[in-house]
Amino acid sequence: MTFLCAQYRLTITALVLVAISLPGLSGCDNASAQQFKKPPARPSANAPAKAPAKAAASTRYKSVLIDKVPHIRQKPDFCGEACVAMWLGRLGRGGDQDYVFDRSGLDPTLGRGCWSRELKTAIERIGFRPGPVFYPVAPARASVEIKSLFGKMIDDLAKGIPSIVCMHYHDAPKTTEHFRLVLGYDATRDEVIYHEPAVDKGASKRMSRDLFIKLWPLKYKSTAWTVVRFRLEPYRVEKSVTSKVRTDADYAQHILKLKKKVPKGFTIVLQKPFVVIGDETPAAVRRRAEGTVKWSVDRLKKEYFTKDPRDIIDVWLFKDKASYEKNALALFKKKPTTPFGYFSPTHKALVMNISTGGGTLVHEIVHPFVASNFPECPSWFNEGLASLYEQSSSRSNRIVGLTNWRLRGLQKAIGKKTVPPFKSLCDTTTHQFYNMDRGTNYSQARYLCYYLQEKGLLRTYYHAFKKNVRTDPTGYNTLVTTLGKPDMAKFQKQWEAYVMKLRFR
Repeated sequence: MTFLCAQYRLTITALVLVAISLPGLSGCDNASAQQFKKPPARPSANAPAKAPAKAAASTRYKSVLIDKVPHIRQKPDFCGEACVAMWLGRLGRGGDQDYVFDRSGLDPTLGRGCWSRELKTAIERIGFRPGPVFYPVAPARASVEIKSLFGKMIDDLAKGIPSIVCMHYHDAPKTTEHFRLVLGYDATRDEVIYHEPAVDKGASKRMSRDLFIKLWPLKYKSTAWTVVRFRLEPYRVEKSVTSKVRTDADYAQHILKLKKKVPKGFTIVLQKPFVVIGDETPAAVRRRAEGTVKWSVDRLKKEYFTKDPRDIIDVWLFKDKASYEKNALALFKKKPTTPFGYFSPTHKALVMNISTGGGTLVHEIVHPFVASNFPECPSWFNEGLASLYEQSSSRSNRIVGLTNWRLRGLQKAIGKKTVPPFKSLCDTTTHQFYNMDRGTNYSQARYLCYYLQEKGLLRTYYHAFKKNVRTDPTGYNTLVTTLGKPDMAKFQKQWEAYVMKLRFR
């Protein structure tokens, strides 16, 4: 096996396999350690004529390398998670960096990856024995104590046990802390060999032992330093698979990115499958998330939807008109065209002036659910269903739409005999629905849904329409069947009479 470094090509001429016992672990190879001999006296064509003096310096540590460990590029702030996932890949146990994050139990609303204590929790839950992780080091004895800890890490490598270390990223002032996966040591060059998760081609990177020892201790106080090392000794490593559904890791990554643009003074609340952001008091934002978003989502899913929206949707709740108009323009580069709120598919966001009430919010929540559960749904039914819940309540713990402000306009249209037949409503294209007699289209669709709801037929109609949409793309034939195949002209007269008796208070 051949190893490349900046100045030498080191040819491996001896291989030492160290068997380790893996209780409760099956279907994976034991880790192996490889030992180096000194490089040949004659350098390779790419090497300088003379090796640096330090390469010849003798140490008490022997060369060792754990091979065949795949490299994984970390997601933002997931360096520790990526290191664990690399070793899981070597053991053949599956599991990606998201899986490691999820096993930590870290609150995704913090919008960050695991710190050392949380990573230790994840590692132990997965089935490793990391042993002691935090090693206090007295600055006055740092040279001796760190040398001892370094030797123990090399001893573990010889047993086929790699380590994750938490260290400074580089030696510049105020550098960040960072996890790396240590896989070997080259005694001929006095270099540590490690996988670097922060870069694409980060496998088998090298660092001088002096620099490694300089970066390793975390110096929080002048009187006490801490060295952090996780031994990745397999014990009962669980078999894992990459999740096909959205997990806490997905939300953590989303919130990490979101925090970069959230204005000061806003509160972020995770209310799955949405992320709620508001500039009311934190308590008020949490009440909105629980009392409006969760309340409606739970009930809508019970009635209609089995799948969450395809994307994580942000729900922006601006406290008043001024905040709504100012922040919508600043964040989304577009002035609102409605005083209430809207759904922006481009920005994957619900943008609300929450001072006008929660009705528009519930309306807009319906749309991303329809998009993921019933993508063929025509505009008339999409808007009819969504507008039904602009004014809503609970009946036997099920969401129901109530009469609302759209009723008056519909009743006027009925009085003028300008309401089109239901077949015409169902046949409208998206352009026709939104741009031709928009007020009547919305109100007719809404109160058709209201009628079906009150007759106990709305849920039945939704699921039948979704099932039959390929043969009945407008939903008209399914509507006729759901109503019991009446004379539709006669039914429309009955429906109009029904609507004229409704009242909105």
